[in-house]
Amino acid sequence: RTDNFDVDKPGYEEIDTVSHSGACADGDFAFTVNQTDIKSTWTESRAVLGKGETGVVNALDEMRTASPFAILAYDPDNGSEFINWHLVKYCTQNKLTLTRSRPYKKDDQAHIEQKNWTHVRKLIGYGRYDTQSAVDAMNDLYGNEHRLFMNLFMPSVKLLQRKRIGSKLVRKYDAPQTPWQRLLVSGQGDPQKIKDLKILRDSLNPLLLSKCIDA
Repeated sequence: RTDNFDVDKPGYEEIDTVSHSGACADGDFAFTVNQTDIKSTWTESRAVLGKGETGVVNALDEMRTASPFAILAYDPDNGSEFINWHLVKYCTQNKLTLTRSRPYKKDDQAHIEQKNWTHVRKLIGYGRYDTQSAVDAMNDLYGNEHRLFMNLFMPSVKLLQRKRIGSKLVRKYDAPQTPWQRLLVSGQGDPQKIKDLKILRDSLNPLLLSKCIDA
């Protein structure tokens, strides 16, 4: 797949892994499997120890179960943790489309590359984490406070149009919206999960969530 990924409903996901090896890439260490939806910008993350095929697919399956809308397609880069028969089999069994970006073309993965920074590096940093207890702690944060804060309360803008006028490149963005708001506007979410999330959102204080994440 090239850098053009025009979709009109949620469910089309860019996926990637972020390493937590610190200054040394020897031995086993943690990876974050990161997933973002093109339409709604809803993002899910899970940590795994090493990036074996089974662990990565299990992380994707957990995120697919947690997603408030049906996952329709995955689009990774060319890493061996994604381009393997294990993931192909999983996608075939669950009727999911699997494409990949072009080698050495990071702009094909612009959506997830941006989320790798805002949702992983800004939170976890660049240190080395190589124990199961660290992975468990990361997943506790990814699956609870951080997930809720980023998806329900953190707005962002999306690029609508890019036009060159003379020597200048002019970009037009939409109004800031949270992934939750974009999902509601799409009308494509799972009704029961949307109902549960609405009740949960109304009960949460984003300031307290942010303080908990920092702690």
